[in-house]
Amino acid sequence: MVEGELRGVIALDGPSGTGKSTVARRLAAQLSAGYLDTGAMFRAVTLAVLRAGVDPADAAAVARFVEDVDLRVSTDPLDQDTRLGDEDVNAEIRGNAVTLAVSAVSAVPRVRELLKLHQWRIIEEACSTRGGIVVEGRDIGTAIAPDSPLKVFLTASTDARALRRTNQDAAEGRVSSLDATRADVERRDGLDSSRAASPLQAAEDAVWLDTTDLDIAGVLERILDLVDERGLRGVAASRGRW
Repeated sequence: MVEGELRGVIALDGPSGTGKSTVARRLAAQLSAGYLDTGAMFRAVTLAVLRAGVDPADAAAVARFVEDVDLRVSTDPLDQDTRLGDEDVNAEIRGNAVTLAVSAVSAVPRVRELLKLHQWRIIEEACSTRGGIVVEGRDIGTAIAPDSPLKVFLTASTDARALRRTNQDAAEGRVSSLDATRADVERRDGLDSSRAASPLQAAEDAVWLDTTDLDIAGVLERILDLVDERGLRGVAASRGRW
C-alpha cells in the first residue's frame, strides 16, 4: 500500500551549509515521505576507500575498488542509517578525513555512475511504497531526478554557511574554527562546481531559494507552499521516470 502525502520526487540541491539536510529530513517527515541523503552515500564510499588505503586521487583505483563496496542506506527521515556492510558509519563519515577526500572520490565518473544506479533503485522503491521521496544532494535536479515535479536549489552567503557548519560541528563534538570551515566551504564549492562529472549546478527549471536570512521553519514554509502550488500532495504527481 502506498502511504504518505507526497506524490513524486522533490529534488533538493545546493552547496554545503545551506540547511539542505535539515530541511530535507523535516520536509520528508512532515509529508510522511521517504528521504535520501546522497551526500552520505558518497561519504560512506569515501570512508571505505580511505580504510582500504586506496589513494582518493587515483581515479582508476577508486573506480575499481568502489565496484565491490557494500553500501546500505535507510530512507526513514526519522531514523537515518548509513552502513558499510553491517557497520553503522553515520558518525565516522562526518569526520575531517572523509570531508577532505570526498570531493576527489565523488568526482570519479564510475563512482557517480554506480551510486546513481543505487539511488535510482532507492527512489523507485520509495515512490512505490511511500508515494514520494525527498532527495538531497548536488546533482539531483540535473542528473538523478531530472523529471522531478519540484526542484529547489538552496543558496546562502559563504559567511552564513561557514557559521552553520561550524555550529553543527560543535554540536556534534567536532572541533573546528570559523576561518577553517569557511576555507573548507570555499574549497568544496570550487571542486564540486568544476568537476567534469555532474558538477554542482541548478537545473534550468529549479526554484532558487536563498536561506541566508531564513531559519529552518521559514525555508520549510516556502517549500511547502511550492508543494501545494504544484499539487504534489495526495495525487499522482510524478512525471517521466517516477
